[in-house]
Amino acid sequence: MEPKVKRGSSRLGLCSKPFRLFFIHTTTGLNLSHVLVYVDELLVTGNDATLIQTTRANLQMKFKVKDLGELGFFLGIEFARSKAGISMNQRKYAIDLIADSGLGGDKPVSNPLECNQRLTRVEIDEVVVCTNADDSILGDPEPYQRLVGRLLYLTMTRPDLAYVVQVLSQFMHNLKRSHMDAALRVIKYVKNAPGLGPLMSSEGSNNLVAYCDSD
Repeated sequence: MEPKVKRGSSRLGLCSKPFRLFFIHTTTGLNLSHVLVYVDELLVTGNDATLIQTTRANLQMKFKVKDLGELGFFLGIEFARSKAGISMNQRKYAIDLIADSGLGGDKPVSNPLECNQRLTRVEIDEVVVCTNADDSILGDPEPYQRLVGRLLYLTMTRPDLAYVVQVLSQFMHNLKRSHMDAALRVIKYVKNAPGLGPLMSSEGSNNLVAYCDSD
């Protein structure tokens, strides 16, 4: 199927890029459409409704595709439309993450990282005397690495997790019990609102809005 897709995309004026991203540009004005391809799923979007319909018609003529209508779910991200705009969330992905971690019965926490908690590397502990004898070294880093990777994907719709996941990603090797506990705490925080996500407002604005909860 790969050679067929390449030949067909060439006739459509599509250009292939890494990560299976295809795009098409019109020659009139600034109108354009994008076709995102992942395995057997396609997402057609753009800034011109007529061009989007034309692209979809061309794809249906060249390939055997099934039109599922308006976007509702793509790559683990749910999309919901309303008068306020389009909301995005990874609720199903978050719920699966909670279940796979065995934390379904645990109590949620109010923040992703414990206040004043300082995570240290094993190399630092070898120089500085560690005061916490229970903070043992974990032999198998794979469960931690897999968990941090899944949390990293969750940050696509949860920017509130970006900082703590960046901190956790610094301890992918030679990790300790405190690192794993901190990662599990993030999942408990996600339990508060697994469907939380950004809203792309229908009211266009060039204003930049920022929030800060520090004193």
